[in-house]
Amino acid sequence: MTVPVVLAGARGHGRWHLDNIRRLAATGRVRLAGICELTPLTEAEIPDGLGTPEQSADIGALLDATGARIAVICTPIPTHTDLALTAAARGVHLLLEKPPAPSYAEFRRMADGVERARVACQIGFQSLGSHAVPAIRRLLAEGAIGEVTGVGGAGAWARDEAYYRRAPWAGRRRLNGVDVVDGVLTNPLAHAVATGLALLGATRAEDVTGIETELLRANAIESDDTSCVRVRTPHGPVTVAATLCAEHPGEPYLVVHGSSGRITFWYKQDRVLLQRTGHGPEETEHGRTDLLENLLEHLDGGTELLVPPDGTGAFMRVVEAVRTAPDPAPLPEHAWRRLPAEHRRIVPGIDGLVAAAAGTLSLYSELGAPWAPPASLPNEVTIR
Repeated sequence: MTVPVVLAGARGHGRWHLDNIRRLAATGRVRLAGICELTPLTEAEIPDGLGTPEQSADIGALLDATGARIAVICTPIPTHTDLALTAAARGVHLLLEKPPAPSYAEFRRMADGVERARVACQIGFQSLGSHAVPAIRRLLAEGAIGEVTGVGGAGAWARDEAYYRRAPWAGRRRLNGVDVVDGVLTNPLAHAVATGLALLGATRAEDVTGIETELLRANAIESDDTSCVRVRTPHGPVTVAATLCAEHPGEPYLVVHGSSGRITFWYKQDRVLLQRTGHGPEETEHGRTDLLENLLEHLDGGTELLVPPDGTGAFMRVVEAVRTAPDPAPLPEHAWRRLPAEHRRIVPGIDGLVAAAAGTLSLYSELGAPWAPPASLPNEVTIR
């Protein structure tokens, strides 16, 4: 059967969802029944092949009018919980963009409400659909790199100053008294955190025993753009260093460290490099399951969801640690400079620090970053 779908939030990253829905519509699997936007999309903004879906700023009314079976929610972070619960109350299944909520309390309100409504909910961490994730976990279970000692993540990205002007909530920790938590670890490079935890099999909230954060910013924003976090789990630490102020932006990656080797995973490319004692390097490329397709297969035949809400509980512990940490410290003016041609700020030396953090499971302060002096101790949260 062709499944009617409503998309809430069709601009910005929502354009990716429009294209993905169009791809599935071409196979007859879905039909775009409605678009929920404060300002309706113009005809030119709707890709060919999607017809003329109904449009409304009221998602409840739109779901009622269209009889949608699935709602894809790609709206500002603070709206996720209420929109998800509005859909769930109507028996509509969900693909909810990451991060699923701006606080752990809102996450639990959403996850518990969805469970009570008995609807399926998939969280939009597309990297967790990579076939490389189970392949790496099989290698670890086989002892391919010996005893696992931890996972490091490196994300050296760039965003221009206009990125923080694209929406009122961009680069904010709070807006009108409501949590947003739009930081580098919780939004743009959230996949590095969530996927690093998944490689260790530490995805549920109870898998986290402690979190250390160092949150900083070079841009004139509220939230963090150059940060690191170390998440402690019973299976080892996950340390992720990330910046949106890279000198030379590159592909983000994760490194699983072992006593006799390492596995590097470029999670946007589904590419894996295995390096171990007594063997030459082995590189493999993997496929990926689209999360909306996985949701459809779950509804049709009971296929297990790849990213159910409880599978992101550990990540949401990190979001909560970032939310409750002291506001990000501004980097001193000598620690960053502006690239006028690219209208963005860079932090000299940050690319190497990000790589070193992933390579040694260290925080910036432990690496001797000049703008993270010993007096600036990491914020630490112990989870009992």
